[in-house]
Amino acid sequence: MSVLAITGATGFVGSAVLNEALKQGHSVRALARREQAPRAGVEWVRGDLADEPALASLVQGADAVVHVAGLTNTPDPAQFEAANVTGTANVLAAMKDAGVKRLVFVSSLSARKPELSVYGASKAQAEGLVEASPLDWTTVRPPAVYGPRDIDMLDLFRAAKWGVVPLPPGGATSIIHADDLATLLVALAASNAAPTRRKLYEPDDGREGGWSHKELAAAIGRAMGRRVVFAPHLPRKVLDAAAAADRRMRGDKAKLTADRVGYMAHPNWVARFDRKPPPGLWQPKIGGEEGLKATAEWYKREGWV
Repeated sequence: MSVLAITGATGFVGSAVLNEALKQGHSVRALARREQAPRAGVEWVRGDLADEPALASLVQGADAVVHVAGLTNTPDPAQFEAANVTGTANVLAAMKDAGVKRLVFVSSLSARKPELSVYGASKAQAEGLVEASPLDWTTVRPPAVYGPRDIDMLDLFRAAKWGVVPLPPGGATSIIHADDLATLLVALAASNAAPTRRKLYEPDDGREGGWSHKELAAAIGRAMGRRVVFAPHLPRKVLDAAAAADRRMRGDKAKLTADRVGYMAHPNWVARFDRKPPPGLWQPKIGGEEGLKATAEWYKREGWV
């Protein structure tokens, strides 16, 4: 049993990591911006990535840190640097001061193409800080993460309910269920295996070559019990216009931002075969069809779709 410090533990991916860590018998120290209900095995630390005393408390005495927290979407791209770059630098500094060596850093496939979005650029810059540190780090670049409670892919499920799923320009993507990702992150944090040290991994659901956009749309339709009869590839200009419309309609809660369009329009977000995690350490257990169906059922039970 280890003491794992987790940032972003109240978010979609972070909460899955917290649950998996407890399931595996670890003690958890978790950073949270707001007061949280008491939970067995969890020590909540009130603060955020800009709060140096909170970060010091979070990492003190930890065996490993799983740095999940970060900003994935915002109408103000300038906020990415403060959250993803400066925030990561603060975590690294806290670990150095506390003498904690093991770090599992959650990045993004978008860091492969930092020129496409401010988000991707911020994640690439954060990766650079991690790699330049003296820590015992492993970086994980997840593809599209989905599962119950996810709001980023929710609109696709809602659209599939009506048999229509608008798509970005033609291309392919990998996906991974949040529970599978969490299992990997906890395994890496607890692993003493030298081969995982100072490595970068790109996990997925095990589907070689990923999913073409139309294949994924059809699979989401099947998960919703509907046949997708219309799945048009929207040109970049149309996506830009849709992002502007989403901003007018949902304001700061807009899901489709101009920055997000930048990497959505790229044709290849497939996890690379030579960046897969070691099979002896982790393999995905939740296939896309199975996971999408379970996610759709959760959305329906909760009244989200």
